Amino acid sequence: MASTTQSTAPQGTHHYVLTLDLPGRMATTWTGTLTPGTTDTRHDIYGLLRRHITAEIPEYSRANVVFFALEPNQL
Repeated sequence: MASTTQSTAPQGTHHYVLTLDLPGRMATTWTGTLTPGTTDTRHDIYGLLRRHITAEIPEYSRANVVFFALEPNQL
């Protein structure tokens, strides 16, 4: 059952899920919301997420993409 409690933190207009894998070493999934710029494409957001992740965890610059989804954050 869905919760009726509303979060006070604003959410972005889009929800993303990105899973990266370094075979035999580690795999991680990132998820969250963001609001793309008016001229941003799906590819732009994918690149933004990869750059953000590899800035924090450089090993993931060579990781395989297992899953990527970017969809409007609405039901």
